[in-house]
Amino acid sequence: MPPFLDLAIIPSSRGFARPLWVIATLLHSLQFTSDPATIETIKNVTQPWIEGIRAGTDPSHPEYWGTIANGDQRMVEAEVLACALLFAPDAFFHGQDELTQKNIVAWLCGMHGKDMPVNNWRWFRVFVNLALVLVANVPYDEVKKQMDADFEVLDGFYIGGGWSGDGPWLSPEEEVREREEAMRTGRWDAIGCGRQADYYSGSFAIQFSQCLFVKFASHLDPERAERYRVQAREFGGVSGGGAIPFGRSLTYRFACGGFFAALAVADIPDMPDPLASVSAVKGFLLRHLRWWAAHSADMFYADGTMNIGYLYPNMYMAEDYNSPQSVYWSLKSLIVLLLPDSHPFWSTPEAAYPSTQTPVEIVSAPQQLLCNHPSGGHHFLLNPAQFVAWPMKASQAKYCKFAYSSAFAFSVPTGPLIQQLAPDSTLALSRDGCATWAVKWKCSPGQNDRIPVAEVEWRPWVDGEITVRTTLVPPTDWRPDWHVRIHRIRGKGLEKLHLVEGGFAIERVPRGNAKTPGGERVLPALEGEDWLDNETGLAEGVHVSQDSVLILSAAGASGIRGAVTMARTEHEALKPDSNTNLMAPRTLIPVVRHGLLDGDRQEALLVTAVFAVATTQDQSKRSLRERWMDYPRGPIVSCCSSPAFSP
Repeated sequence: MPPFLDLAIIPSSRGFARPLWVIATLLHSLQFTSDPATIETIKNVTQPWIEGIRAGTDPSHPEYWGTIANGDQRMVEAEVLACALLFAPDAFFHGQDELTQKNIVAWLCGMHGKDMPVNNWRWFRVFVNLALVLVANVPYDEVKKQMDADFEVLDGFYIGGGWSGDGPWLSPEEEVREREEAMRTGRWDAIGCGRQADYYSGSFAIQFSQCLFVKFASHLDPERAERYRVQAREFGGVSGGGAIPFGRSLTYRFACGGFFAALAVADIPDMPDPLASVSAVKGFLLRHLRWWAAHSADMFYADGTMNIGYLYPNMYMAEDYNSPQSVYWSLKSLIVLLLPDSHPFWSTPEAAYPSTQTPVEIVSAPQQLLCNHPSGGHHFLLNPAQFVAWPMKASQAKYCKFAYSSAFAFSVPTGPLIQQLAPDSTLALSRDGCATWAVKWKCSPGQNDRIPVAEVEWRPWVDGEITVRTTLVPPTDWRPDWHVRIHRIRGKGLEKLHLVEGGFAIERVPRGNAKTPGGERVLPALEGEDWLDNETGLAEGVHVSQDSVLILSAAGASGIRGAVTMARTEHEALKPDSNTNLMAPRTLIPVVRHGLLDGDRQEALLVTAVFAVATTQDQSKRSLRERWMDYPRGPIVSCCSSPAFSP
């Protein structure tokens, strides 16, 4: 962001603009009601925003938002204003006086010719130009060149299967050039392309925007609109469940359901399962909103405003660009209120979650494996090869872990030590006596195959002396609660390495009021085997043995086994810093510690089995003895000869 920008004005305009996602839909709904009381209420609630647009776009007014500069955060809010004009043109534009209309046009035109990030932001200028053409009657020919240029950039993000990256996708050739440059300069932090397909690819931005383009601009570019319908069908054909926290900007919370709302508004026909009907789309959206309603106890301040965080206030996971008003991007999921009362969405019964589930689904474009085994109790994804290249806060935690869970979320770091690093679903390596740690970041690309196994090669340090090839094996019909990670480590100086690999972080606060002599509430140590006869969620405690560690709490079960190693191995329940996990402020992480054997070995093999069952997702009611004790054994490596994603 340019240093000369007024940083006090920008959050103010953001706080004003983001509620417009709902304010504009309320004004749009006036055409569907004749009830005087409802009309009066909506007008009273929304009038401050109508007046605010008048003030914010008036250069002579004290509340003027300022002109839009290169790379300006106001570009984001300009899109919200543009969509408000499209949703409710009479209230926000045609009902304003002539001078205000000119000011609105002039302020939005401030987007033209400005430098913008090469990512989803290009959609902001597209919608500004759509509002100028469709609402303010600016001739299409005046903005078409700019729109075509932005569409050319956006089209370059497409990676197949309905998916677009949030920016250019690093090619193998570019990766080679960047690695050569890193070796030449000794720096790995130089900004380049990444591999980033997150909620900005769907509900936060790109798919959401494409659906709104279909809704409002199909007549301007029928061919493009049809292409976006096809991409929505491909994107929506991947079955899911509860949202899996992954990537940046997760403080936008229930904006993760925005794709379903935009899909309903766009009325895209011939959607495949599991979104083949209005009732199915309704089910996915309303289940998502109900989940957030049920988990909203710690999302709000006493005055009713939302805090920055996920399930509780958390600044460790916040982005550098977040302000207190950023959270209202979440309101994108409520644009379904644009639908008239007569639309089938409101009268059709909500469809239940699909009973037929694919245990492991290859999602080829973002190079992930979606795991939702019907005999298991855990919905998560395996993630071999995504990363963000630019210096984003906690980017390795948000994009580079091996697994991300809808039940246990993920953890972000608070500092450099292992307890502060909170290495859930991560292999951390140290070669300086555990003073500092390296985890996966920039890594090899992936390729598709039919076998649901993921493989990636990565270098913990820029000098390239150590190379790790990781293979991720998803749950199977025989062991639906387990996934396996195989790490083949090559290089010099392996005897100096210390490694810590973590499973899923899990709530560590027990039920009831039992406390230690020091006043802390902790899970008890589990002795003997009687606890194995319980179902998940009933027993609480920590069981540590020579070859495994299992943590049981009200949230479920999380464990890890160092199944095969060529190292000294210990297991423990690591207690990370508080407020590292997005869902639970106090957690434990089951970890296996490896100290590689002395000698001149230049290769080591680590095989780790990871166990997880979420109480809220478990339908099987099998005992822990059946699930925990039936762990993966045997020649695991042989099943990985043809990985689904291989460099």
